[in-house]
Amino acid sequence: MAIHTDNIVVETSETSKINSVDFSNLDFGRVFTDHMFVCDYENGEWQTPKIMPYQALFFEPSARVFHYGQAVFEGMKAYKDEDGKTFLFRPQQNFKRINKSASRLAMPEFPQDYFFKGLETLLKLDSEWIKPGVGNSLYLRPFVIATEPAISASPANNYKFMIICSPAKSYYNSAIRVLIAEQYSRSADGGVGFAKAAGNYAAQFYPTSLAKEQGFQQIIWTDANTHTYLEEAGTMNVFFRINNKLITAPNNDRILDGVTRKSVIQLASDLGIDCEVRQIKVEEIKTASREGSLKEVFGVGTAAVISPVSAFQHQDELFEIADTEDSYGKLFKQTLLNIQHNISEDIHGWRYEVK
Repeated sequence: MAIHTDNIVVETSETSKINSVDFSNLDFGRVFTDHMFVCDYENGEWQTPKIMPYQALFFEPSARVFHYGQAVFEGMKAYKDEDGKTFLFRPQQNFKRINKSASRLAMPEFPQDYFFKGLETLLKLDSEWIKPGVGNSLYLRPFVIATEPAISASPANNYKFMIICSPAKSYYNSAIRVLIAEQYSRSADGGVGFAKAAGNYAAQFYPTSLAKEQGFQQIIWTDANTHTYLEEAGTMNVFFRINNKLITAPNNDRILDGVTRKSVIQLASDLGIDCEVRQIKVEEIKTASREGSLKEVFGVGTAAVISPVSAFQHQDELFEIADTEDSYGKLFKQTLLNIQHNISEDIHGWRYEVK
């Protein structure tokens, strides 16, 4: 039976599959909640949004997304505290970024009220899927795809905006080993590297698979022109600690404007940690490692939060990074988790309660 809630049509699932899920042993992104949010763009405007049982969709083979890659997405998480309250972390940033990504791919922007009402209604409906406890979360995947059945090489007229949800634990459970890119590039000047375009990630899969064959989990990407400057680590932004100074690459049209990255930069300021946002050469990091001043390298992102790097390789030279007792990465991770799970004070107003 369909009901209307604040201009959203809600069709609830007759049964739930939650009791068949082992929440202590989750494989990231493979289990999905009972419901999903759907809204179609037709005749130049977004139609009435719907929430319905999670299900397969029907598309014609000529849907433009299959041919020209008009697809963008976001990654967010919902958290539940010990009192059963549900929170999002800086969702306004994700909303702004998915529209920025959509605009770059000539796709229509999504209305703010639909985005937040859709998220909140969906989370309240699937609230039992959000488990309390630090490390537990519900991963949220908003995305937009071109659905118009036409294969002429031009922007589509029809689109589908959706949100699906997947219960999650830690994405990377241990330190990772990374390979610094020398040949392949993630993105180029004037391209779509700053957008969460689906094709950005597809283009990473092949070089990353080559790195995995050598025993590395991720690639640290370098600038496409010279492969001289360090930019982004796989699916994450990346930070380097030389002595007690933190360094991360500046945003540009090749690097994703990460929400966790912004948060870490702010936390560094709050904690009195010197953080420089500047270009950083591969040779600078290699020299720091040889001299013993490279204390930490870690990736940051929504899925991973903070992922320490235990080793990196460049030009067949391997550099090991020893554990440090006063790890900035561990400090940032715990601070972020405490804010996200409503354990500590939120002085910046990053928590967004779903009421």
